[in-house]
Order: sequence, then C-alpha cells, then structure tokens
Amino acid sequence: MTSIDLKSRTAIVTGAARGIGLATAQKLLSSGAAVALWDIDAAALDKAVASLKHHGELHAAVVDVTDEASIATGVDALIRDAGRIDVLVNNAGITGGNAPTWQLAPDVWRRVVEVNLIGPYLVCRAVVPHMIAAGYGRIVNIASIAGKDGNPNASHYSASKAGLIGLTKSLGKELATTGVLVNCITPAAAQTELFAQMKQEHIDYMLSKIPMNRFVAVDEIAAMVAWLASEECSFSTGAVFDISGGRAVY
Repeated sequence: MTSIDLKSRTAIVTGAARGIGLATAQKLLSSGAAVALWDIDAAALDKAVASLKHHGELHAAVVDVTDEASIATGVDALIRDAGRIDVLVNNAGITGGNAPTWQLAPDVWRRVVEVNLIGPYLVCRAVVPHMIAAGYGRIVNIASIAGKDGNPNASHYSASKAGLIGLTKSLGKELATTGVLVNCITPAAAQTELFAQMKQEHIDYMLSKIPMNRFVAVDEIAAMVAWLASEECSFSTGAVFDISGGRAVY
C-alpha cells in the first residue's frame, strides 16, 4: 500500500460516519493525521468513532454542514483541542432520490443543493481563514462524475456537483498564492448506503456507463483523497481529478 505522510497534520472529514467519508478518515489516520469526524447522524458517528478509535488521534463532532452556527462550533472545538486545521475533505452529501426534473419537488431540489454545494461553501468559509493564517492547507471536495455528465433523473444531484466543481476552481484561484490548495475529485458511483436513496434502474444506468464495468471502491477514492491532502500535491489547485473507471471523456 502506498504510504502518504500526513504526520502532524489535522484533518476534518465531513459526512465521516459512513461510506466514502469513513474510508477517507481511516486512510488519513493510517497516514498519520489527526482526524475530526463530522457528521449530522450522532448514532452513526458514535459507531464510526468506535471502529476507528485504535487507528490514531480522533476528534468527533455532530455538525450540520448547512448550519453556520453548527460549523462554527465544530471549528472552534477543533482549534481548541488540536490547535490547527491543515486538511478539509468536503464529503457530506445526499442524492435526493431519482425522478425527471419536472417531477422533483422544489423542497427536495433545494435540500440537495443546500447539502451538496452550500454546505461545502459554508465549511470552507469557516476553515479557510485558519489555513491562510497558517500559510498551509489542503481542501479536497468530493464532487461526482454526474457533475460533468449530468445524469438523467438526477438533475438536482448533478447540478449540485457541477456547482461544487465550479466552487473548487474559483476558490483554488483565489488561494493560489497562499499555500492553500483546493482540488476536487469526480468519482463514478461507489456502492455505499446512498444507493438506498436511488431507484434500481438508476443504479443500473450508472453501472452501464462505466467502461471498467464495476463501481469504484471507497478505499480507491480514499487513496486519491489522501494524496491530494498531502504536501506531495504541491502544484495542482482548482483541478478536477477523475476516478470514474474510464467514464469521463474530459
């Protein structure tokens, strides 16, 4: 297994209680980082902490990434306990189910954008000043191949992830001379608990679009995130890294 050096670094992973977030937290811990697990689901967060408690230095907080006060409390607690924030992985997200655009309820559409796009903006807004002050930071946003292609029957999800790609590019340019690098990844679908929010025909559609004919493993995503979170990633910012099994054409 490739070794990534994150010793002395402190990372936040949002949506860390399961799936991609949990795998990413474990990878960062195994690379030497102290990791703050953030999730809105307190019960799932407790299980995640129990599963990772022997892997390294853990911090945990119930945080709603759509709530500025909740984010501020989480940031303040981590600065108090760890003294620094070096890495931010914006992973928290929802799918919002599947339907043609005109059949999706406006409140569902808004909620997906709120969690998947406005949430990362709010967390970046709270964390970036600390990174600028330190002269160092790595931000990794978990977008999606849907943000490039626009999956049918998932316009809310696709639009939110396309927006996250745009946020990554803008923020990367704004921070390019500060020592804070901002990148995103665009995975194909990973077989996580989010599949429970999707119709089977949509899952089948996503698989049919992947030339490698399988879904990406969460550990594969975590490995890419770990490199982007490290000092070895030193000349990429505002960039989009594909991990879609050959689906992406640009």
